[in-house]
Amino acid sequence: MSEAQKKQSFLHGTALLAMATVIVKVVGALYKIPLNAIIGKQGFSYFNTAYEIYAVLLMVSTAGLPVAMSRMISQASALRHYNQVRRVYTTARSIFLGLGLAGSLLMTVFCRQLANFLNQPDAWAAIGALGPSVFLICVMSTYRGFFQGQGNMLPTSISQVLEAVVKLLVGMLAAVLLLKMTGSIPFAAAGAIFGVTASCLLSAVYLFGCFRKSYKSLPQTNEEAFPFGATAKGLLIIAIPITIGSAGLQILTMLETKIYMGQLLAQGISQMQADDMKGVYNMTQTIFNMPCAFITPITISIIPAITAHLTQLNDQGAKSTEESAIRIMSLVAMPCAIGLAVLARPVTALLGRYKGADLILSTKLMTVLGLSVIFNAIVLVTTAIMQAHGFVNRPVINMFLGGVLKLVTVYILTGNPHIGILGTPIGTLLCYAVISVLNIASIRQLIPHAPAFFKNMSHALFAALFMGALAWLSWMGLVRLGITSQLLLCALPVLVGVAAYGVAVCKGKVLTKEDCMLLPKGEKIVKFLHL
Repeated sequence: MSEAQKKQSFLHGTALLAMATVIVKVVGALYKIPLNAIIGKQGFSYFNTAYEIYAVLLMVSTAGLPVAMSRMISQASALRHYNQVRRVYTTARSIFLGLGLAGSLLMTVFCRQLANFLNQPDAWAAIGALGPSVFLICVMSTYRGFFQGQGNMLPTSISQVLEAVVKLLVGMLAAVLLLKMTGSIPFAAAGAIFGVTASCLLSAVYLFGCFRKSYKSLPQTNEEAFPFGATAKGLLIIAIPITIGSAGLQILTMLETKIYMGQLLAQGISQMQADDMKGVYNMTQTIFNMPCAFITPITISIIPAITAHLTQLNDQGAKSTEESAIRIMSLVAMPCAIGLAVLARPVTALLGRYKGADLILSTKLMTVLGLSVIFNAIVLVTTAIMQAHGFVNRPVINMFLGGVLKLVTVYILTGNPHIGILGTPIGTLLCYAVISVLNIASIRQLIPHAPAFFKNMSHALFAALFMGALAWLSWMGLVRLGITSQLLLCALPVLVGVAAYGVAVCKGKVLTKEDCMLLPKGEKIVKFLHL
């Protein structure tokens, strides 16, 4: 396969996952935004408390192994060692199933103890309802790691969309029914989150069907595969550092919840008030996570693409792929970050339906989290680059340092009554900013042909600043005209921003001709953008 074809494969995989992400995020918005209205701020906080515990166990179970599978299967496929591809899959499957079973049992059996630990006793039902998902996600991850290692992102993309749709239908229906039948907000939150468990089950069934066909079609070869023990060791050498880094950051995030809830309660705030504030913060986190999720397809696609280049000793090809990923990341992250920061008030007013004190709080939280999007995106891409080059320990160290800084910041700031829960997103911003700096410095130190960051990000940054200025001015203009419709106050500035960003991208040559030529209909795109 030529270098152009490999780049095409990388961007094609990224495009598939990005399209799926768009659909998933739209469906997710249709799920969480009305859900916030149905179960209220308290119920939404219980929902997210369960998710925080789930995320920790999920990271322990699946953060490192899919990356390890993807790298090892990509290497074996590049060398046409298909017996080793089979061995990597069967070995990873055994490890996955054991971790998934342990995680599900922990959430289901100890749901009350976990809820009490996080200072939210009424979240126990949601935690228990989400427990089986850990095992199901592990099953799905074995299939996704198998496909991604071969550069096939289609099954992952379709399964993600399937998950989102089933989660919406089952979760919303269960939440409404349980709220009517029991009148209990904790049980309604449990019903809502049960949609996740149901969606994982159906997605796992779909992926199994795809996997069975693909596995049977692997060519028969004569090479001798490595033994189970050696393969397991190879997987764990890659997976354990990544898991420690990812799960460690999630554990720190869970501890962050315990810290700021404890600090709020220590100030004399009632449990109900603290739950309400956490619900508002969780809603802004949901909005913050939307643009960040569009970066994940890049990181999933970049690892096997870079690994294939490095396996064939093509350092320049790896660098070119990395810089293309940085440009695409910037093209997505910069406008999202600036847009959320300058339009925090109309966005949270529309999506969260907040008014009064809740709107003031959500605006402050969203402004800080909006700026954090840029650094979170940088962290995701730089971590993937280091992992693809085999440097799996350095990202772990950097994440740990940033995470500790975050906890210290949250403890100090949320303990100040004049700052309160606003200290939590400030801690997030500092955390990702520090990790970004450390990761870029590490890449320059460890990788001989390191990609250029500022050069590949600067054009998108300037275009986003131009967009942000016009979007904010248009919002202020609507406010001065006396417009009160939250839909208009949000939608019109967003449309102005999109148009301004499109013009700035075209005029500022944010995308290169080389990038466009790697996309479907590349020649037409080049002509349209006059590159």
